[in-house]
Amino acid sequence: MAVSGFDIDAPRWDQSTFTGRLKHFFNITDWRTALLPDARLDEAKALVESCRAGSVPPGTTEEQLHYAKKLYDSAFHPDTGERMNLTGRMSFQVPGGMAITGCMLQFYRTVPAVVFWQWVNQSFNALVNYTNRNAASSITSRQIGVAYFTATSTALATAVGLNLYTKKAPPLVARWVPFVAVASSNCVNIPMMRQQELLNGVAVTDESGARLGQSKKAAVKGITQVVISRVTMAAPGMIILPIIMQRLEKYPFMQPGVHGASCLLTIPSDMLHGCVQTGTRAERLHLASLWRQCSVRLLQ
Repeated sequence: MAVSGFDIDAPRWDQSTFTGRLKHFFNITDWRTALLPDARLDEAKALVESCRAGSVPPGTTEEQLHYAKKLYDSAFHPDTGERMNLTGRMSFQVPGGMAITGCMLQFYRTVPAVVFWQWVNQSFNALVNYTNRNAASSITSRQIGVAYFTATSTALATAVGLNLYTKKAPPLVARWVPFVAVASSNCVNIPMMRQQELLNGVAVTDESGARLGQSKKAAVKGITQVVISRVTMAAPGMIILPIIMQRLEKYPFMQPGVHGASCLLTIPSDMLHGCVQTGTRAERLHLASLWRQCSVRLLQ
């Protein structure tokens, strides 16, 4: 169905309801949009801009306009209109954040592993925060460096300190150390990266988009909500998954050393040699039994 007079900047779903806001953010954080080439994203941007100018190409449907706006919101900065780097896009949060979170939960036993993955996580967070910053509030390279150093130091100090402190604590407590480090660093990283908004305020507009002035109070409220949401988003995976892993490790298939390759070591070399040289029935049957055991362990 062709469209005319379509307001492409109007929300597709009612933003006054939780369901509407949830659909909106699911839409712009769809990880599949991160796989699209730049040329496809530029086409979507051109369609959005032409629609804003009131010149929708003939034959364009409303669904095509909605999809173009989805791609535009997922890849282009709302203030500058420039294409954001892939790693900093919100659509990359699911694959990127999931991989890093999994590594932090898995490699937590040694100090070097904790230091490395906390550094990777804070580098990722700093890039995301910088990419999605309020472009109206400029930030210098020095301020970016200070914010990155402060947040990374906070995460490392928290993770390493708690990792050493929980050596004698139950294993589950040690598994929760990465979450505490992530939460504490978010409380530092985000305000530091968006410090200009706290110092100078953010632009406040009315319903028609007319600028009313600057508000520090709005900046504090907005950044506080971002910090809380980041910690809340990390909580389910980093709190519940360790509990699940703690339960699973009680089962034989999760025990270290139970692998198909290791069971090959149980086959004596002299028996292998004997089977090849003499080929006796008893030796062949015993060897076949051992191979069946190896196969079962591999399937587990």
